[in-house]
Amino acid sequence: MNTASTKKDIEFRDTASSAASAADELSDVQGEKMVLNMGPSHPATHGVLRLRLEMDGEIITKAEPDVGYLHRGDEKIAENMTYNQFIPYTDRLDYLAPLANNVHYVLAVEKLLGVEEKIPERCQYIRTICCELARVSAHLLGLGAFAMDTGAFTVFLHTFTEREKIYYLIEALTGARFTTSYTRVGGLARDLPEGWLDELSKFLDEVEVNFEETERLLTRNPIFLERTQDVGVISREEAIDFGLSGPNLRGSGVEHDVRKA
Repeated sequence: MNTASTKKDIEFRDTASSAASAADELSDVQGEKMVLNMGPSHPATHGVLRLRLEMDGEIITKAEPDVGYLHRGDEKIAENMTYNQFIPYTDRLDYLAPLANNVHYVLAVEKLLGVEEKIPERCQYIRTICCELARVSAHLLGLGAFAMDTGAFTVFLHTFTEREKIYYLIEALTGARFTTSYTRVGGLARDLPEGWLDELSKFLDEVEVNFEETERLLTRNPIFLERTQDVGVISREEAIDFGLSGPNLRGSGVEHDVRKA
């Protein structure tokens, strides 16, 4: 039996050119005009947001956001509590990054009290680690959900696998996955558990390799590329005029990052 293997080169289409040519062909085509209500609970928004969309065929010509569905009166609730009593409420401000909410709240209180210089250095380092874990976890959800909505479902599985590892670390540290309530004014609820830093180091070594695989799954996926490249382009001038910030601003060619300014 012949078991010799053969190699076959796979050619990817120039998705940017095909998308541009398709857009030119459809530029003069007028579709059916309609108004679409999107949200406040919609599978593509992954949050509570309502948008009133005016459509020309499949082209969104106008979008009016309707915000406030997550308004819970936290500031009013805080008026009847001590500073530490309010910490559990900060978990709910952004359930994707509760540790970051905990840290930022106590930082504000400590600055208000004028005690920020008295916080132990070890505590500051642990708080920073917490914020970074929360940030990476939130980005993993954002990337995975975005990839799933644009035809790269496997990436969603990869990012959620790594996110689950972060939740394991968070639960070992705080006793909870979401409602962490880990910080206290002037410090933390508890120190790092024994062996926790070793588990964190192991995760960091693994996640770097796994991210490279995840990137390949995206950048070599013609469906994902066709649905993202040269779609919804915002010029440098438009970005500045609309006051965009963060990745949207930098993606439009404006090299500005407030973290480095």
